[in-house]
Amino acid sequence: MSDPQTVSVPGRIMSAEMAEQPAVLQRILDEGAPAIREIATQIAARNPRFVLLTARGTSDNAALYAKYLIEVLLGKPAGLTSMSTTTAYGAKPDLTDCLVITVSQSGGSPDLVASTKAAREAGAITLAVTNNAGSPLAEVSEFHIDVLAGPEKALPATKTYTAELLALYLFVEGLRGNDGSAAKVLPELAAGILARQAEVKALAERYRFAQRLVITSRGYGYPTAREAALKLMETTYIPASPFSGADLLHGPLAMVDNVSPVIAIVPDGRGGEALQPVLDRLRGRGADLVVVGRQDQVDAASAGFALPGGVPEEVQPILEILPLQLLAYEVTIARGQDPDAPRALAKVTETH
Repeated sequence: MSDPQTVSVPGRIMSAEMAEQPAVLQRILDEGAPAIREIATQIAARNPRFVLLTARGTSDNAALYAKYLIEVLLGKPAGLTSMSTTTAYGAKPDLTDCLVITVSQSGGSPDLVASTKAAREAGAITLAVTNNAGSPLAEVSEFHIDVLAGPEKALPATKTYTAELLALYLFVEGLRGNDGSAAKVLPELAAGILARQAEVKALAERYRFAQRLVITSRGYGYPTAREAALKLMETTYIPASPFSGADLLHGPLAMVDNVSPVIAIVPDGRGGEALQPVLDRLRGRGADLVVVGRQDQVDAASAGFALPGGVPEEVQPILEILPLQLLAYEVTIARGQDPDAPRALAKVTETH
């Protein structure tokens, strides 16, 4: 007979790592924040004129979140890079006085390392944000922020994603001379959300046999929509299309009908206000609309998950993704699959 302790329970690792997130967030606030603030102070003194963000996969969604923070809170232009311009085409842009932030859980992908090295040689201030202080990416960067998430063994990234979001938020706050105090409530609120897994399990029944999903949001919620779609696709194998609410109205809305599940992340703030016309159109089309957001928005939808109120919009993404991580996990389990080890995926993806 097999030793029960050696039998792999589907989703055991992903479940445990999701549950670690409140502790990881608290660790960053307690142990990581001073170092992040010091790095931000040094970079702010050099007054970069614009910011470029480099990442892949889940970290790319964290980088998009940072783009919103930089443009909204700092008023500096920010963009997401196309690494192939450097690694494949050999382009040599002048990056003098530019801050290049490279975000990667492992810090091991060759294209991230090569593009960061090239950016530094082109005059950029380079900052790596990783979960591996000894990684090649950290070594080639001038500055490094450790997100302190601890080893992540499940293939779907969960705790490293929220750790990246918080580290990037604290860094941007440090650039503007603030202490990021709005984040202090996050560990407790995150624990409260994760304790409501039974609600998400019931919600997962709506998607067990889904053929496709549409996920939408605006503003700070848009990176959450993209990350939720990625988590659902890589664990459940259900095609999930993320759209900005504005882009959804420019054509893709035509594919939504009364049997098409739509998940809307509705931020409590300007992003949610901008999304309202989209929600109205979706209801008008009879869409099966599930909302992650304020209680009144959930009440007006087919179903949903209410988030805590009173949280500044710029840190809401750290909480918004939690029920959607749980949803990906629960739908995967309901479909008889193992979210710890999705087919055809590796934990460190080495692109060039």
